Amino acid sequence: MDILWQYQFRIILLGDSTVGKSSLLKRFTDGIYSDVADPTVGVDFYARSLDIEPGVKIKLQLWDTAGQERFRSITTSYYRNSVGGLLVFDLTNRKTFDHVREWHREVSEHILPHHMVYILIGHKSDLSRDRKVTRDEAEQLAAELGIRYVETSAKCNSNVERAFELLTRDIYELMKMGEISTRDGWDGVKSGLTAKVLYPAEEEAEREKSCNC
Repeated sequence: MDILWQYQFRIILLGDSTVGKSSLLKRFTDGIYSDVADPTVGVDFYARSLDIEPGVKIKLQLWDTAGQERFRSITTSYYRNSVGGLLVFDLTNRKTFDHVREWHREVSEHILPHHMVYILIGHKSDLSRDRKVTRDEAEQLAAELGIRYVETSAKCNSNVERAFELLTRDIYELMKMGEISTRDGWDGVKSGLTAKVLYPAEEEAEREKSCNC
């Protein structure tokens, strides 16, 4: 039986083939890492829950997309039904970094008029000697796109948990502000049986004042 959750967020991992999207997901969901990884064919599915605050459990539906061009027609159908996206590049492969803007533009165009919450991930931070992209460059790109930047290593289990938690918290905060909500026919965010009623910050403060029993 599934653990009760208040909300379900559908998150999609984006980026070129071999950047390590599957490794990140396996580390985050199963706590394992393998040096041998078969390329993703089409889309793979993972799941895990996070406790964002007391009484609020978020179930994450995590979709691992193939980076190869020949699978693009399959993966684009998943963009519109996702609320969050990890834009992943390989710190040791300059081309994968250069392609981040293309991934961001493609996804953003497919989900109009809606928007997706992104986080930029520089992966394989353990391979520091082979690094081809500086932190300053990556942070500059993230600033231009208006998103967070985190460097991770699935191999060393560095910042993997933090990356997914930051994205989940950003989505949840936007829900509390009313900028993201559940909608009929959209699977990006779903309410569970025990969904918490979210109020804007000002209204929440007024409610707390009136509840001083």
